[in-house]
Amino acid sequence: MSIADLRKKLDGKELSAVELTRSYLDRIAAADKFTDAYLYVDFEGALKNAAAAQKLIDAGKSRPLTGIPVALKDNLSTFDMPTTCASKMLEDYIPPFDASAVAALRREGAVFLGKLNLDEFAMGASTKTSYYKKTKNPYDLTRVPGGSSGGSASAVAAGLCAAALGTDTGGSIRQPAAFCGVTGHRPTYGLVSRYGCIAFASSLDQIGPIAENAEDCAVVLEAISGRDEMDQTSENRPFKAADIQNRSRKGKRFGIIKELIGEGADKETADAVKSAAAFFEREGAAVEEVSLPMLTHAVPIYYLISSAEASSNLAKFDGVRYGYRPDAAANFYDMIAKSRAEGFGWEVKRRIMLGSYALCSGYYDDYYKRAVRLSGIIKAQYNTAFKTFDALISPTAPAAAYPFDKLPDDPAQMYLADICTVSAPLAGLPSISTPCGYDKDGMPIGLMLTGKRFDDAEIIAAAAAWEKGFKRRLPNFF
Repeated sequence: MSIADLRKKLDGKELSAVELTRSYLDRIAAADKFTDAYLYVDFEGALKNAAAAQKLIDAGKSRPLTGIPVALKDNLSTFDMPTTCASKMLEDYIPPFDASAVAALRREGAVFLGKLNLDEFAMGASTKTSYYKKTKNPYDLTRVPGGSSGGSASAVAAGLCAAALGTDTGGSIRQPAAFCGVTGHRPTYGLVSRYGCIAFASSLDQIGPIAENAEDCAVVLEAISGRDEMDQTSENRPFKAADIQNRSRKGKRFGIIKELIGEGADKETADAVKSAAAFFEREGAAVEEVSLPMLTHAVPIYYLISSAEASSNLAKFDGVRYGYRPDAAANFYDMIAKSRAEGFGWEVKRRIMLGSYALCSGYYDDYYKRAVRLSGIIKAQYNTAFKTFDALISPTAPAAAYPFDKLPDDPAQMYLADICTVSAPLAGLPSISTPCGYDKDGMPIGLMLTGKRFDDAEIIAAAAAWEKGFKRRLPNFF
């Protein structure tokens, strides 16, 4: 059920918040052994919070998310649950505070079911780099759910929570949402506070919702958006879910990004996206192709910038203040070396090394500085396109979810699969993925809409309009 449907049942006293929460906990107990979406389930805390939410409902003080069971990606700080980043480095870490987005949901009266699996420190596109477990795609348990928010997308698709929070650095909300056949929104950079999100790449990270549909994403986004004094990059531009209502596509202009729907996308994906574009034409929008040539260089630009920032952000995990520390070390320096060698997985180490190399004095100008300069050109090309178009259309990923045994051995090949999603973060733009079809194997295909800065309502409204006529298939995995 959608959040709106659950809201009606809760406020209409057709079921209580405790009954609703218990039904989700029962489903998690029965089904998560197949999907492995959760790292931690807070059975006791969820029922306690549901009872508190029911008191608000009974008093007529419910808000849109009061009593709604949601789950959180495990790189978002929670004072009452572990926050591991799916890493051995933070295996026993419980933060002393909530992330601002988490605190906002608590104020709404949302019920937290638990913490969801991810690629270690949000670095990956398959959720296979998690130290603890390998999350599966509910549409086919032999396939990846995407990443790094694979646990969030898998849990929503499998009906293990009504909505989830994920984080998107280069596509980590949108790509798993596409692979798992749900809707995921990356907000404009600065619309949602990053405080309490354990940083991967600070200039790119953004917290956002994954839900059954675009309207549910809007409800969650309203709760978590707005200015936060703890994050100086956050903006005082709170999002309102009501802003997506009564928006017409008539007279609007939508551009199909030529570089993302050409040779790189398989035929089934391209055809599904073009079919969705034809829907917007029937709604009265003008749809035409647009070229953003710098997007072909977006992947190396993104990986240089994000890895450089990761090498800096992860320097604090040294075994001194908190996190993993080896039982024995010869001296102080050996302790730091062993903490990082044993505490981090291979993908995290790879990106730290790449980022450290790019920041070295002899290579800084040739790599990191040049990547930052080129990202500015990508942003300029988007700005030029948005002088003509209201939104841009592309696939979320070049193809549907692939089997675990087809994961590329070469990291460069794996990184190239992010071609569709990495450019929006480089430009700080909002972007949403929603299902638009299924391939011959029944795997979901994602449609991505990218909008102007702080025009999140335009693309969410467009996605919601498309969803009303799209027949979604539910996974049947147990």
